[in-house]
Amino acid sequence: MEFDQVKRREFITLLGGAAAAWPLAARAQQPTMPVVGFLSSLSPSELTFVMPAFHQGLNAAGFIDGRNIVIEYRWAEGHYERLPALAADLVSRQVAVIAAISGTPAALAAKAATTTIPIVFAIGGDPVAPGLVTNLNRPGGNITGASFYTSPVVTKRLELARELVPRGTMIATLVNPDNPPSVTEGTTLQEAAATLGQPIQILNAGTEGRIDDAFAAIAQERIGALIVSSDPLFFIERQKLVVLTARHALPTIFADREQAEAGGLISYGANRPEAYRQAGTYVGRVVKGERPGDLPVVLPTKFDLLINLKTAKALGLEIPPMLLARADEVIE
Repeated sequence: MEFDQVKRREFITLLGGAAAAWPLAARAQQPTMPVVGFLSSLSPSELTFVMPAFHQGLNAAGFIDGRNIVIEYRWAEGHYERLPALAADLVSRQVAVIAAISGTPAALAAKAATTTIPIVFAIGGDPVAPGLVTNLNRPGGNITGASFYTSPVVTKRLELARELVPRGTMIATLVNPDNPPSVTEGTTLQEAAATLGQPIQILNAGTEGRIDDAFAAIAQERIGALIVSSDPLFFIERQKLVVLTARHALPTIFADREQAEAGGLISYGANRPEAYRQAGTYVGRVVKGERPGDLPVVLPTKFDLLINLKTAKALGLEIPPMLLARADEVIE
């Protein structure tokens, strides 16, 4: 009888140990969720703006952050010199894919950091010119993405500025010298202005402090209108730019609708969130096994003109009726 009791106790002890071990074994056997490295020239304050569209794309590909995929965020906050170290950190963590979202500098940093980890970008410039891809339809290598491609509409922004000021008035453009597409926009504007006989001045600003310096130059040079190039820093600092343009009573053309919605006078450009959504979809497809080099770069098909009449009234500026009639959207 005592022997049977001993055996029974041993069996119960063994059973209890096995039961405790089962959850651990089950967890050990569960597949690890893929990790996406998110590298951006923007700041965490833009999280609510960037991520809904990016998540929408991921969800369409069958992935939900925290459920079957994990996102590691790295933000440069407009300081492009931080990007190489941030990209290297993601590579060291052996992420499944790097999403270089918003800013050619972020995409270039990711490309320089790895030739094996897939990269999906969402940028505002031409991805061929800086060497991100060699072909839009067949990017090749380990990189692809989406562009809201601002360069084709740069001359249109010059035309819009010229409609707001008398002929011969000096127009300036704000450029970030640390962002290749922004520099290209400045060069394109100079060339277009030369053919029109339009006086134009390039103002460089690669930091928040340099933006203040640029506006000090604007006050001295008697600039009549300003064109702000597409750049992550200028997007982050859109409220500051709106305040400065209002303080100087300066008619300004922006690249992004969010800048006009923040109080800028006019914006003309493609839809950033749509590029982020496309990038999210591509990230999901790459995680599933598709090769980025086989996925064509997605380009915008529509550019919108947004006019903020509240700002026009505050500036004491009358928008020409013909220009107003061409607007896709008017903020009143």
